[in-house]
Amino acid sequence: MSGSFEALGLGPALVAALAKEGITEPTEIQQKAIPLDLEGRDIVARAETGTGKTLAYLLPLYQRLAGEPQEMRAIVLTPTHELAIQIQRQCERLKLNSGLSVTSTPLIGGVNIVRQIDKLKKRPQILIGSPGRILELIDKKYIAAKNIRTVVLDEADRLLDVQYRDGVTDVISRTPAGRQLLFYSASIPQAIEEHARKLAKKPEIIRAEGGMSIPESIGHICFTVELRDKVETLRKALNVLKPVKALIFVNQDARIEDVTEKLRYHGFKADCIHGAKDKFDRKRIMDDYRKGKLRFLVASDMAARGLHMEGITHVFHLDVPEDPKYYLHRAGRTGRNGSEGLSVVIAAPFELPLLRAIEKAFRIGIRSMELRGGEIRDSDIQL
Repeated sequence: MSGSFEALGLGPALVAALAKEGITEPTEIQQKAIPLDLEGRDIVARAETGTGKTLAYLLPLYQRLAGEPQEMRAIVLTPTHELAIQIQRQCERLKLNSGLSVTSTPLIGGVNIVRQIDKLKKRPQILIGSPGRILELIDKKYIAAKNIRTVVLDEADRLLDVQYRDGVTDVISRTPAGRQLLFYSASIPQAIEEHARKLAKKPEIIRAEGGMSIPESIGHICFTVELRDKVETLRKALNVLKPVKALIFVNQDARIEDVTEKLRYHGFKADCIHGAKDKFDRKRIMDDYRKGKLRFLVASDMAARGLHMEGITHVFHLDVPEDPKYYLHRAGRTGRNGSEGLSVVIAAPFELPLLRAIEKAFRIGIRSMELRGGEIRDSDIQL
């Protein structure tokens, strides 16, 4: 197996883009799939959640589409709105970090179709969305299916189940016979594999056995509160848990400074890093954090990429990550070298489905707790 993205056939712009996210070595599924994908082969791939399946198919797509005329070339089908948005955000990061002019747009049901039609007038190269909405836009002639060269089924086991199968088959049937078909999923039951073989052209069957896991030395708890109460709950949790050193993750850069200021107001030695921080401020803050002058560091996922800190006792999630792999990266900052750590999620009720996906992805239990009278107790709220 190759140990580098260059050896898999990816160009320097994409390799540099991955490095900016702290990704320097391909995972097993990426090593197996990317070379075959670049050859134009149809693929049926099974790999655990969090092993890089999305990049396994997006990287070859970007390689092929970079520098091509602005035209719809690929469809990525997903069973959920949340997954479509996650894939779109990964596309945006690849575009930003690589400088490649590959365009994409999400197309999901239950959203104003007029706005989606306006976006399609710009001919984005990658279309990401639910089978129903994409089929509707094909039938209305807003998507030129005859120009599609690649169709990806992300979570293929769900897309080829009874609920979605007819819509997926209809979308595929509208595209040219010579297009490439890629099926990716954490599980590919025999019946699903057989159906995929009927749709594809002698597909390569890939099974990546290695999954990503969270060390057993890390505990997981959750406080479920209203959105407006999150920062106050964080303050109370910090007072009760008394972390020696903690990382606090916030999804949006725009909120990080505000959260940090509120912690300082309550007397916590806190600072933050995010995309707008210049390198001198970042270095000063990280030095203070390493030396123990700061106990609490507020950060975004992107800003924390590549940080390797010893002695972090607690990780707090002020927002639940939309992609389970980010929970893995966050929680893994604590509980290192055999020491115990605690991952603390502060979730709004609408975020609980994301937590259930995280539990399923990494086979962990997140204990539902509540703060009452200055103590932490088991909660009746079910995740």
